[in-house]
Amino acid sequence: MAMMWAGRFSKEIASDVNDFNSSISFDSRMYRQDIAGSIAHARMLGEQGIIDPSESEAIIAGLKGILEDMESGSLKIDPNAEDIHMFIEAELTKRIGDAGKRLHTARSRNDQVAVDLKLYLKDEIKTIADMVRELIGCLIAISQEHIETVMPGYTHMQRAQPVTFAHHLMAYAQMFARDLERLSDCCRRADVMPLGSCALAGTTYPLDRRRTAELLGFRDITLNSLDGVSDRDYAIELAGVLSIIMMHLSRFSEEIILWCSWEFKFIELDDAYSTGSSIMPQKKNPDITELIRGKTARVYGDLQTLLTMMKGLPLAYNKDMQEDKEAIFDAADTVKMCIKTFIPMLKTMTVNKDNMRAAAAKGFINATDCADYLVKKGMPFRTAYKITGTLVARCIELNTTLEQLRIEEYNKLSELFDSDVYDAIALDRCVMTRGVEGGPAPDAVKAQIAELKERVKNIKI
Repeated sequence: MAMMWAGRFSKEIASDVNDFNSSISFDSRMYRQDIAGSIAHARMLGEQGIIDPSESEAIIAGLKGILEDMESGSLKIDPNAEDIHMFIEAELTKRIGDAGKRLHTARSRNDQVAVDLKLYLKDEIKTIADMVRELIGCLIAISQEHIETVMPGYTHMQRAQPVTFAHHLMAYAQMFARDLERLSDCCRRADVMPLGSCALAGTTYPLDRRRTAELLGFRDITLNSLDGVSDRDYAIELAGVLSIIMMHLSRFSEEIILWCSWEFKFIELDDAYSTGSSIMPQKKNPDITELIRGKTARVYGDLQTLLTMMKGLPLAYNKDMQEDKEAIFDAADTVKMCIKTFIPMLKTMTVNKDNMRAAAAKGFINATDCADYLVKKGMPFRTAYKITGTLVARCIELNTTLEQLRIEEYNKLSELFDSDVYDAIALDRCVMTRGVEGGPAPDAVKAQIAELKERVKNIKI
C-alpha cells in the first residue's frame, strides 16, 4: 500500500520497517476524535474560503458516513494502515474522490495527532472523574452507616487512639476528592487546541483557529506553534494524577487486605469479590485488592515511560512521541478497571462492628485521654504523660486495662485521680468527645460529610 507521503521516495518502505513504524494497532481507538477534528477543520477551511464550500460539505458528509459505518461495524479498520489518520483520509478519498485530498490542507499529522490525543484524553478525564465521584459517594454512604462504629486508629501499625469506621473511610474520601480536583486542573490545561500549528511553523493560509477551537469545544488555542505540536505535558500530568489515584487505591487495598485477615477480621469481602486456593480449602483471598496494589506499579511505569520519553527531545515533533499513546492509554484503562471493580467490592463487604470494638478495647488506646484528664485538672501535660505511661506499665504488670485498674493504683501516682477518671477514659466517650473540626466524633464526621458533598459537587470538569 502506497503511503500518503510516498512522493519523496523512490522505493516502498520495507515491510518490517512499516510494521515497526505503524501505530494503527493502538491509535485506532481515537477514530471518533480524529473524525471530529477533521470535520471541524474542513468546516473552517470552507468558511474561510481556503477550499470551496461545496468541497467542505462533501468532506464533512463523507466523514460522517465513515463514522457511522465504523460505529456500526460495517467498516473495519485496515491493520495494514500506518495510523488511524491515514486510514480515515484514504477511506474518505476513496468515497468522495479528489475533494477528500483537500482535507489535509493547512494541517500536518503533527498537529492532527496532538488534537486527537487532547480530545481523547479530555473524554477519558471526564469518564474517570465520574467514576471517582461514584467512589466518593460510595464511601460517604458506608460512612453514614458507621458514624458510631468504634475502631482502633493506628500509627506505625500499632493501636494508637480510638476513631470510628466512618472517620477512617472519610480519610480516603478526602484523598479521592483531591484526585478529583487534580483531574479538573489537568483537564483545564489539556483544553487548549493545537490545530493550526501544522508541522511546527503554522501556515500561510488564513486559518481561523479560534473558530476550529469553538467547533471542537476547546476553551482556547495554543499560542506557539512549536509548543503546540511538541507538548505532551498534559499526558504526563494526567499520568501523574492517575498514579496518585492508584496510590490511594493501593493504600486502601492494603488496609482491606489486613482487615480481611484472621488477625483483624474487621471486614469480610463478598464471595463474588474473593478467590480461593488451589490447595488450601479454607482460604478466601482478597485478590482484587492485591491486583490493585500490583497494577499501581504498572501505572507508575506508564508515568516513567512518558517522562523518560520526553526528557531529551529537541523541538518540535519527534517520532519518539508516538510512544506516548500506549503509555497514557494503559494508565487510563488500568485506573478505570480498578475503580470499576473496587466500588462494588466496597458496597458488598460485611463490616464486623464487634471485632472492631473489641480491638479498640485493647492496646491502651485511651491512654492519651487519661493524660488529658490530669491536664484538665491543672497538671502539665509532660508530667501527666509520664504518670499515664507508668500506669500503662502497671496495667501490663497486672495483666489488666486502664478501665479495670483499681482507683488505689491511680492514687499512688497522683491524688488528682478520682472515680470520674473511668468516665473520662471510657471508649465511647474517648471518641464522642473528640469533636474538634475534622475529628472522629459523630457530629464532626457528619459535618465533614456535608462539606465534602458540597465541595465535590462544585468541582467542574
